[in-house]
Amino acid sequence: MKKRLLILGGTTEATQLATQAAEIPNLEVISSLAGRTQQPINPTGTVRSGGFGGVEGLINYLQAQQIDLLIDATHPFAAQISWNAAMAVDRISIPKLSIVRPAWQSEPNWIEVESNEAAAAILPDLAQRIFLTIGRQELATFAHLRQLWFLMRMIDPPADTAQIPSGEILLARAPFSVEQERSWMQNYEIQAIVSKNSGGDATVSKLIAARELKLPVVMVQRPLMPNGETVSDVRSALSWITQQF
Repeated sequence: MKKRLLILGGTTEATQLATQAAEIPNLEVISSLAGRTQQPINPTGTVRSGGFGGVEGLINYLQAQQIDLLIDATHPFAAQISWNAAMAVDRISIPKLSIVRPAWQSEPNWIEVESNEAAAAILPDLAQRIFLTIGRQELATFAHLRQLWFLMRMIDPPADTAQIPSGEILLARAPFSVEQERSWMQNYEIQAIVSKNSGGDATVSKLIAARELKLPVVMVQRPLMPNGETVSDVRSALSWITQQF
């Protein structure tokens, strides 16, 4: 009997999962993207973009589209949609799995903080030239630090009305090599890095380069996520799907 799978995506794992899940007989795959990236890499199969309108909106979508299975493969820092998904599937009783990318392991040059606000608070006493690698959504958190200079890397430019720190915007899409990361850090005379503990291979090169250059890394820890069944890779997610038939 044919089933419909909704993948909450936007990550490399979500794109890979959609491609491979599309090969499973009697399974229709729908991927949902948040719509924050202007030129996303669209996965295989049906793709929708934009929010659902909270828990109630997601419930309405799941019921209207007759979704049988849901896999949350969103970014480790996309806490709101993960919590909404957990509450929605609990209400209507459909199976849900989360792909949780393993976090990077702490290193001696790291300064671990709980939030972007906490990162911003310690920067004035740490360095003057900062490599900000948190994307464009939270730039306003650092905008008040006018005495510091920031190299801000992101995929898409911020809105014209966005509050951003002083410095330079670097538009680039991962993955990056260690050589490229080292070159940016040296050419821009970077003294410290701010990163979110996203995990994965696409941006780990910045941590290797920072270690080689003996630069401090302010590492923002992951937000609290809901309980539920989880796996750490696409292969395990595919096995979970086949078990649902």
